[in-house]
Amino acid sequence: MTTLGIIGAGHIGSQVARAAVAHGYDVVIANSRGPETLASLIAELGDRARAATAAEAAAAADIAVVTIPLGRIDELPVDELAGKIVLDTNNYYFERDGRIEALDKGETTTSELLQRQLPTSRIAKAFNHIMARDITTDGAPAGSENRRALATAGDDADAVEFVTRFYDELGFDTVNIGPLSESWRVERDRPAYVVRQNAEELRANLAIANRLP
Repeated sequence: MTTLGIIGAGHIGSQVARAAVAHGYDVVIANSRGPETLASLIAELGDRARAATAAEAAAAADIAVVTIPLGRIDELPVDELAGKIVLDTNNYYFERDGRIEALDKGETTTSELLQRQLPTSRIAKAFNHIMARDITTDGAPAGSENRRALATAGDDADAVEFVTRFYDELGFDTVNIGPLSESWRVERDRPAYVVRQNAEELRANLAIANRLP
């Protein structure tokens, strides 16, 4: 059985954990405060989940999910994530992360910053443009009319393929933006950010996005 190692147990991390367990994945989840602080979440998730340190979650992961503030990605366990598919849920909030000139100028993306931090990991953008609560409530069977769509981006075909399959399992269509360098199209303050949209609407919103919103 596939194990998701989730680094970050906030709103998105906890919801991805709930969705993953519900669809038969094992979950190892970490936060910055220590495994003992996740007891209530683990009790809710059941036998398929356990709490760990970030390094332990990364080591246990077949697929990792990084869902921590952008300003803290330099704390990630690089060696334990080497060679692994890593889903990046991040957005740039300068109010929280401080100003990052390269992002302010449109010279890079949050996912490219993560790729730089994890040079041998295989990064794909995922779950950054949906409200956390909707991850477990807005899914619908494949082929449903007006099925909600989510975007991904990545330079690694296997990473993008996993996100596409995982989205489908959770009830969402996928729109592939392309490489990580194009992932800005679905980041904060762009038309596709945290709105409900089907695949056609998502493609249209991606197309009209401005690099510097």
